Amino acid sequence: MRLACLRWTSAVMLVLATQVASAYEPVSYDDPLEPMNRKIFHFNEKMDQWILDPAARGYDKVTPEPIQGLVTSFFQNLGEVRNLVNAVLQLRIGDAAATSGRFVINSTIGMLGMLDVATELGIERRYQDFGLTLARWHVPSGPYVVLPFYGPRTARSTVGFVPDLELNPTNTLEWWSPEFMAIHTLDILDTRNRLRGAEGLIVGDKYIFIRDAYLQSRQFMITGEVPEDDF
Repeated sequence: MRLACLRWTSAVMLVLATQVASAYEPVSYDDPLEPMNRKIFHFNEKMDQWILDPAARGYDKVTPEPIQGLVTSFFQNLGEVRNLVNAVLQLRIGDAAATSGRFVINSTIGMLGMLDVATELGIERRYQDFGLTLARWHVPSGPYVVLPFYGPRTARSTVGFVPDLELNPTNTLEWWSPEFMAIHTLDILDTRNRLRGAEGLIVGDKYIFIRDAYLQSRQFMITGEVPEDDF
């Protein structure tokens, strides 16, 4: 009886895994909120121009590149918690195993993730988030939206953004504590500094370019298919 139950459970898990892996809800390219989105986009651009970009340039100027690499690896390692949970929710067992291995190796041998030892060992990073999980669960994409401060999203990835924030280990710190503020400020500066290298690729209407690049990137994450108009 126990063996039959085990076989039945394994069969169900196999069917579910096949369905989740092969089926998805694609990204919508609809932008019915464009007038509002453009206003928020303009606001974000001004905040970036006045505050974030100068701060990121200052960070880049005073922080040696090797230290920047350690910072980037540290925050990417924290993101492995999100990657792992969402891989499990999507029944991507191989990705979950690889992500677990990366987190353990980098958190120990890699000095709390500051060194990406796992990649050197051939265990590549498998990015996942709850927005991608919702796509695997056939939740519709919804329209394109631009969030204040956080930038481009779909309605689906906006919903997924909330549980992803909860999976960030730094959120165990007390909000507005000096440690919390310092870690999140460093994360924001490091991320903005890394994006500076891509600014020269933008051509034409910046709003449209970023919108299409974001949506195509999300579609590729879901389907693995490279878009014809590849940004």
